[in-house]
Amino acid sequence: MNDTPATMRLHDTVRDEVVPFEPGAEVSMYVCGITPYDATHLGHAFTYLTFDLVIRRLEDLGHSVRMVRNVTDVDDSILPKARELKVDYRSLAAVEMAHFDADMEALNMRPASVEPWATLSIEPMLDLIQRLSDAGHTYTVDGTTFFDVSTDDDFGSLSGYDEDTMLSLAAERGGHPDDPRHRNPLDFVLWQPSANDEPAWNSPFGPGRPGWHIECSAMAMDNLSDTIDLHGGGDDLVFPHHECEEAQSRCATGEPLARHWMHVGMVAYEGTKMSKSLGNLVFVRMLRNLHDPRALRLAMLGHHYRAGFEWFDTDIDDGITRLSRLVDAARRPCGPDPAPTLAAVRAALDDDLDAPTAREAIDVLAGAIIAHAGDDPTAPSGLRQAAGLLGIQLDEEPSGDSPSGT
Repeated sequence: MNDTPATMRLHDTVRDEVVPFEPGAEVSMYVCGITPYDATHLGHAFTYLTFDLVIRRLEDLGHSVRMVRNVTDVDDSILPKARELKVDYRSLAAVEMAHFDADMEALNMRPASVEPWATLSIEPMLDLIQRLSDAGHTYTVDGTTFFDVSTDDDFGSLSGYDEDTMLSLAAERGGHPDDPRHRNPLDFVLWQPSANDEPAWNSPFGPGRPGWHIECSAMAMDNLSDTIDLHGGGDDLVFPHHECEEAQSRCATGEPLARHWMHVGMVAYEGTKMSKSLGNLVFVRMLRNLHDPRALRLAMLGHHYRAGFEWFDTDIDDGITRLSRLVDAARRPCGPDPAPTLAAVRAALDDDLDAPTAREAIDVLAGAIIAHAGDDPTAPSGLRQAAGLLGIQLDEEPSGDSPSGT
């Protein structure tokens, strides 16, 4: 652990600026998990890599981190997919979560401290809806209970979007602003009746199932606290998902759901946004079966988390080259003093998680070791330590199903 006092500075979505992130000794973090109806793609991996780096640096600074990552195993995405495949939605979720877990392990991601499944968290959701109802923030039409955004004067404060933008994004991302039952087009579902072939739970609001947004609020608050240190996810979740989470949680408790909101840019594929509808998703399982997963991690580390990036099929080649150089250097007997590299990696991570600069620092040290630029016997171990801060293990064989050295 670094003995020099340091503070991470991270971009906060609400303030739209990079600010000090100064939690206590124990850090509470909630990262939105997957809806397990398809394989893990690069967009997922890039998001979870970002928060893995945050956790590693916080632990390096002496914090303990309790990271909760949910499993959305009931919503408007997985149920139609299960229907299409003619399988039980629970079986589909179990299969895809097994694949997801294998992908995350192969990429050396820190596991979640707690991983609540939505279907096992119905009671906290109903409790939260009841609190909102008692406080006058809901209304029910035709068995569907909605959150009334007009009762929240701060709705929109997380994203900072104007109403037209929110309406456009709501229509694009499952919000149904044209629903005639809405009092306000931006109102959203808390609880809804289930279709005949969908799961249903008894509730004070009628039999049915939860809306998407209430799931994460309830699981975050139930497994952490009413207000947590950091909430994160992809930047496609800023609105409506995280805006709605923040609104309903704040209206229930009188306090913000999170002190810091952090969002990760999207990944495109060779100039086109990756999406299931376009059929151009790049799946982690495919890449890790062909290449050392550490090479994939190194390739992704070349991009700043807020910028997003375009993935090209040749990008893995750069990761392979860098990994080969790092592995070679870690096996050499000596090199230059590694202390400046360790300091540079830590400083880069503290500077809004500047992974590209941190990656370059370990690459420079590896090159110097290979070039015999020094006789410090701690250089190889220092390189391994610096790479470890980025989740790159140089002292063991890669995990997963991939062939070594490709």
